[in-house]
Amino acid sequence: MPSSPIIFSLLFLSIFSLSSAQPSFRPKALLLPVTKDKTTLQYTTVINQRTPLVAASVVFDLGGRNLWVDCDKDYVSTTYRSPRCNSAVCSRAESTGCGECYSPPRPGCSNNTCSSIPDNTVTGTATSGEFATDVVSIQSTDGVNPGRVVKIPNVIFGCGATFLLKGLATGTVGMAGMGRHNIGLPSQFAAAFSFKRKFAVCLTSGRGVAFFGDVPYIFLPGILIWRLKTTPLLINPVSTASAYSEGEKSTEYFIGVTDIKVLEKSVSFNKTLLKIDAITGYGGTKISTVDPYTVMETTIFNAVTSAFVKAAALRNITRVRSVKPFGACFSTENVSVTRVGYNVPDIQLVLQSNDVVWRILGANSMVSVSRDVICLGFVDGGVNARTSVVIGGLQLEDNLVEFDLASNRLGFSSSLLGLQTNCANFNFTPTASAARYVM
Repeated sequence: MPSSPIIFSLLFLSIFSLSSAQPSFRPKALLLPVTKDKTTLQYTTVINQRTPLVAASVVFDLGGRNLWVDCDKDYVSTTYRSPRCNSAVCSRAESTGCGECYSPPRPGCSNNTCSSIPDNTVTGTATSGEFATDVVSIQSTDGVNPGRVVKIPNVIFGCGATFLLKGLATGTVGMAGMGRHNIGLPSQFAAAFSFKRKFAVCLTSGRGVAFFGDVPYIFLPGILIWRLKTTPLLINPVSTASAYSEGEKSTEYFIGVTDIKVLEKSVSFNKTLLKIDAITGYGGTKISTVDPYTVMETTIFNAVTSAFVKAAALRNITRVRSVKPFGACFSTENVSVTRVGYNVPDIQLVLQSNDVVWRILGANSMVSVSRDVICLGFVDGGVNARTSVVIGGLQLEDNLVEFDLASNRLGFSSSLLGLQTNCANFNFTPTASAARYVM
């Protein structure tokens, strides 16, 4: 009997040591594959949501306010919760309404629940809905490979209606908003695991990748991408959503383009269009994944197109009949192909100084529309465009773009094609080689 306290102490110590040796896993970063839909040219990802888990295909919306999904059809989950009006969830979502439902309760139809405005940013259509929370399962990463799958129990999202899916890629059930809001997915992921509010996107014509958190970005064959040029992220004081509350700021990512050049020569147009009007929110430059090509206000589009056509003529590149939606198309007869795409005049977006330039090479400027015709992948946005320049999907592909929400800065690489890699080269298998090249 005298030995029982010792036995108890040893037993307690063993249990304590065992529990201490198996701490809960806290990822440093998370990972989503992002795939281009060939028909719509939209980028999609899969959010594993609900209980039991459902792989929900959604459109990847860089500037979207939050995740929203269709709750009208086949939404079944034992962990679905509708937060009550004036709750902490409603406050975080900045909901300004309190909804009532006059049908039997179901996901998307609850009483005394904070209202949401799900927004189809592809078609510019919004509707009324409700906020909810549910489980999301997502893969962790160290920046080299995918890691363990982790669960986030109460991700806030909006419940939308089935008709809101019109215009989205076939098979998708909503949109994954990555915008700069408290309930944008990057902020929710960071809050769930207490990592830095930073994410990066690397799109391609096939399967690219999005990283959430602070990790190195390593692509096959072991290439580390880290020396990014940076520029401030700007806040548009007026929302650019299809529907919004008065006084709401835009959740999209704007940058300060100050000039546009073709072959290092400044293009002549009204540069005040590049500034955001503080009253109306019109003007400026934003980055978008729902626009497949860069969209420019008419006078900017005409000036850039004209400068490009003249520069191409100096290289004996022959202009041919335009193919919609593009304004300038060319014969490929005198155009060679390089590692970074068609050998055509470079286009430069000048940011805060001439030393910080987003250079658009042939792979990101030209679209092949037939075997022997290529077109400048910019489109006319109209004379009263809400945003003067929208940098679209084609111009983002095979460039790593990093959004640091904590420091309010954008980082961007040059084309990864020049480094003999691309955004499809993230290794989604368990092992990868060590980095051999530093950018």
